[in-house]
Amino acid sequence: MIPLAAPEMPASGALNVLAALLESRTGQQIAANRAWRVETTLKPLMRARDIAGLDQLVSAILDGKHPDLADKVVDALLNQESFFYRDAAIFEMIAAAVSALDSLALGRRVRIWSAGCANGQEPLSLAMLFAEREEAGGPQAPEIVATDVSEAALARGRAGRYSQFEIQRGLPIRRMMRWFDQEGEDWIAKPDLVRRIQFKRQNLVGDPPPIGRFDIVLCRNVLLYLSASHRGRVFARMAEVIRPGGLLVLGAGETVIGQTRAFTPSGRFKGFYEATGLGCASVAA
Repeated sequence: MIPLAAPEMPASGALNVLAALLESRTGQQIAANRAWRVETTLKPLMRARDIAGLDQLVSAILDGKHPDLADKVVDALLNQESFFYRDAAIFEMIAAAVSALDSLALGRRVRIWSAGCANGQEPLSLAMLFAEREEAGGPQAPEIVATDVSEAALARGRAGRYSQFEIQRGLPIRRMMRWFDQEGEDWIAKPDLVRRIQFKRQNLVGDPPPIGRFDIVLCRNVLLYLSASHRGRVFARMAEVIRPGGLLVLGAGETVIGQTRAFTPSGRFKGFYEATGLGCASVAA
């Protein structure tokens, strides 16, 4: 059997510049096992701009004649992989948590922050879940704030426009028909659904968190791409805005253990984390 050739690695100098650009803009890093994908990811952009390769792309960014090019590159390099009701059991647990928090809110509205919301599937899933609860006679749906570093991703969320492939990933047909209208080959979220979400641009590493306090913060599959120091900064900022008794929800491959003392595993909701009140305390403190 002829061995398969290893993927060709991009030029290290250009790759280093692009990695530094991504980290300076978003805090995210390009993992060594993802480096070979950089050129493939950027090929559509380079083709559209008639750029031959990564070295030429970096030169075009640095010459200052294309002010939007750096933003386009960063958007392309961000991993915006998501789908509706990703890890469905998590959403059932969030619904149970909100029910418990409703009794403690003393008349105020529960608030949820979807951090690193990508193209909007997560906050839209939450909006559908709680709108249906409210329609069935349940309490008022929580306020949902959704943030991402990518303005292009936020624009997609605000538009609520998804392809047939995207709409079918995780979304039951009943909800698809209830909350979306078909337009050609795409599906568009109904205005009433999109209005339930406040989409805002925010860099988790470099920007202050959204204004106000939150009962639940979701930050799933974002911290994987950050350095340890950036993760500590994000944990500290989230600890500042989570109410006492509030919850932090991370991705399946993420944890606070060994990362921060600002959160501890929840005894009430398995897999979730509660603020300890130690604020920005790190494990090295």
